[in-house]
Amino acid sequence: MRLPSMSQPFLLAPIAECAPGLPGPQVRLAVLGARGVGKSAMIVRFLTKRFIGDYEPNTGSLYSRLVRLEDDHVAVQIQDTPGCIQVQEDCVQVLDALSRCVKWAEGFLLVYSITDYSSYQVVRPLYQHIRKVHPDARTPIIIVGNKADLLHARQVQAKEGLQLANELGSLFLEISTSDDSQGVCDVFQYLCKELSKPQHAGSTERRRASIIPRPKSPNMQDLKRRFKQALSSKVK
Repeated sequence: MRLPSMSQPFLLAPIAECAPGLPGPQVRLAVLGARGVGKSAMIVRFLTKRFIGDYEPNTGSLYSRLVRLEDDHVAVQIQDTPGCIQVQEDCVQVLDALSRCVKWAEGFLLVYSITDYSSYQVVRPLYQHIRKVHPDARTPIIIVGNKADLLHARQVQAKEGLQLANELGSLFLEISTSDDSQGVCDVFQYLCKELSKPQHAGSTERRRASIIPRPKSPNMQDLKRRFKQALSSKVK
């Protein structure tokens, strides 16, 4: 299994790099998931507010940007990862490059497409791989169901994503990168806020308390509301 060729992603406008050695908090994020789930589009949406639907094959690019969070600025590095992941009998085969990325990063987005059930099946073993490298339960991980605008092609129900997140002790949100820039910003900002706290403050019990409870009939609006409640409780 080989990595895709390392070419630059096709963007309408370049993403400005932040200057090295800036004072203040610095965070390292990684976006993981199967091929074609929209990882690159999510990153570009967060950093530029633009949605770009067409990309070259995932290149594993590293983006850096100075992001404003409330009254502070945070130097953010986001690693986009290739989708070359194979799952066999609930075990994930991760390339060396992805393993190095997992060791490097401090916070994670695990992304699947609601239109591709196989991409959903990658999430659990990926999560387990991260926890082997980062056994500290305070390492923030968010599970994201992307392409929520394509309801006519849905293969993964919202309750399945939420149930998996509850089982793994993670936060969960369904978003549409193409239609909802705020949802994309929410997940990245949550990770940035968590990691910009001194020593990632918070106990395991507080982390568990922030898990979004499963609603009886989950829908995208309810999931967003519950995610924002969890995010707000962390900020206080």
